[in-house]
Amino acid sequence: MNPTMTRTDTDTDIRHDWTRDEVDALLALPLMNLVYRAATVHRQHFDPNEVQLSTLLNIKQGGCSEDCKYCSQSARYQTGLDNEKLMDPARVLEFAKAAKANGAGRFCMGAAWRDLKDRNLDQLVEIIQAVRDLGMETCMTLGMLTPGQAQQLADAGLDYYNHNIDTSREYYPEVVTTRTFDDRLDTLQNVRDAGMHVCCGGIIGMGESQQDRAGMLHTLATLAGHPGSVPINMLVPVPGTPLGDREMIDPLELVRTIAAARILMPKSYVRLSAGRRSIGEAGQALCFLAGANSIFYGDKLLTTPNPDESSDMELLEKLGMKAAN
Repeated sequence: MNPTMTRTDTDTDIRHDWTRDEVDALLALPLMNLVYRAATVHRQHFDPNEVQLSTLLNIKQGGCSEDCKYCSQSARYQTGLDNEKLMDPARVLEFAKAAKANGAGRFCMGAAWRDLKDRNLDQLVEIIQAVRDLGMETCMTLGMLTPGQAQQLADAGLDYYNHNIDTSREYYPEVVTTRTFDDRLDTLQNVRDAGMHVCCGGIIGMGESQQDRAGMLHTLATLAGHPGSVPINMLVPVPGTPLGDREMIDPLELVRTIAAARILMPKSYVRLSAGRRSIGEAGQALCFLAGANSIFYGDKLLTTPNPDESSDMELLEKLGMKAAN
């Protein structure tokens, strides 16, 4: 049974009242103590040897008006990426069928927009319904949504909507200036009000402090309902973006952030996302031990490299792990 889909958040260990001091203290724990605590919490709610596989497809590439300093798809930066219009539903369905054949249970779709335009809704509804007809869970990230747009996507059957907060409220203006932190929270509220599940996480390694990472996790853990999925990304520097020359953060900080997310949001799927290709098999194994139980499956995450499917299956086999049903 899928814990995310059946949770009520009434369990005594599900808290939404974490203080910032508590989250700061959690991230400051000795790493082995933190991982042990996270692994214990993980085993209370999930099979520690199962990993949810999600495939992510870029259904509309480039040309975004936002200035997110990490993003290859911003129209403000010269990254060598070609702009592409919204993908035809039949082509999306081909990718979804292939993803299902390779073992993915959730099909995630991203479009590089600042906000969704009503003129695109009919095509998106067609895509959602076609993928759902395959028996897969659906997730989309399309930028900011109005309440009416969120409801139309929910009515079409969209299971999850991804809208990351990226970082802490305090550090956010250092990363994005074309929308506010509260704009992000407003879209998350619209998604919840429409009855969809929330997928929301952030990115580490953008120059933020550990306190900023605590601030990001504190925001997620004190939402009215914990996100069903919490993607934790490690920055993949893209040449041409303002963060394109930033050195990679210590991978142990990724482990630390994942472990804290697992403790704070015990029943959420914590997704090991962008950047895992650079931490090797041992690093990924430590992230799984710390409570990560979902990965993006496929050789590309929107525009950045990801381990290929065969490598992922080989790693899971080595670890005695399997794809979750």
